[in-house]
Amino acid sequence: MQAIEILERLVGFPSVVGTPNGEIVAWIRHYLQSHGAVVTELPGPEGDRSNLFATIGPKETPGYILSGHMDVVPAAESGWTSDPFRLRAEADRLYGRGATDMKGFLAAVLAAVPALAAMPLRQPVHLAFSYDEEAGCRGVPHMIARLPELCVTPLGAIIGEPSGMRAIRAHKGKAAARLTVKGRSGHSSRPDQGLNAIHAITDVLARARTEAERLACGPFEHVFEPPYSSLQVGTLKGGQAVNIIPDTCEAEFEARAISGVDPVTLFAPLRVAAEALSPLGFQVEWRELSAYPALSLAADAPLAALLGELTGIEPLAAVSYGTEAGLFQRAGIDAIICGPGDIGRAHKPDEFILAGELLACQAMVEALGRRCA
Repeated sequence: MQAIEILERLVGFPSVVGTPNGEIVAWIRHYLQSHGAVVTELPGPEGDRSNLFATIGPKETPGYILSGHMDVVPAAESGWTSDPFRLRAEADRLYGRGATDMKGFLAAVLAAVPALAAMPLRQPVHLAFSYDEEAGCRGVPHMIARLPELCVTPLGAIIGEPSGMRAIRAHKGKAAARLTVKGRSGHSSRPDQGLNAIHAITDVLARARTEAERLACGPFEHVFEPPYSSLQVGTLKGGQAVNIIPDTCEAEFEARAISGVDPVTLFAPLRVAAEALSPLGFQVEWRELSAYPALSLAADAPLAALLGELTGIEPLAAVSYGTEAGLFQRAGIDAIICGPGDIGRAHKPDEFILAGELLACQAMVEALGRRCA
């Protein structure tokens, strides 16, 4: 099957983050097995979605991982000019949810599988396809934990997030958390008889703003834009009506951290401010939603040199968005980002990838196979 035909099949599966993914997993598994790959389906703890790991070539030798996620963000936003889950071709553009982020990469890799299977590989090529990456890389940690039983420690992992086929060596780490504050409801004419949860949570919001301003003063890592760690309030929900004392308020926070900083630690001052509400009679719940570490691959790393050779382009130092790459690196596997498409097209109506970008990625994968042979 050609890459465009495969992409058409993949886009047709509405594998939205946080939902069951059995159909797309089954199709990819069958396709890979039909070409002789050794495939392992790895169900996640949710019970209705799975990671997929496949090996082409000798399992007992260190090789390379090609990593991508099967989930996509929802397509409920207005502005789509066609069905987001039906691939539409217009000249060189291929429209559909996930075409760029990142079913285009999966399609290019799968299109290269017949060629890889025909090569006398001395080093294996592994495919690691994950779920729920769009919810903060929730699926891939379960697969990484199983890698010791699936393969010899790989020489490197190539994460195919859209990068214009230019390898990227670094990105920030990210964490997300939700704070829920519960007080006591009542009529607004008697504020003395209630506990206003919105008033209470403003102390934490103010601390978040103060911390964000402090982080902007450094430390700095100038390969990033902006060159410092960041913190923000992303959502705020509370209250029923203007004349009712709000008994519940909920806020979600996001932190992004430069290399060497655990993004979860950036929430510490906010948690202190939240815990100070308990003695005042409020119930406080802090829940970490997701977290992944920064990626930082040295400029002289063999994996960076390899991708420079395979793409013919000098690797880029860093980008602002995050990926699963940092999780592979934390597990002791060198990782780098390189995939087709432009991240600027992702998460938008009429998301698209160019047919030429698919072919360039397929050529890179087949070139990797020739190196492994």
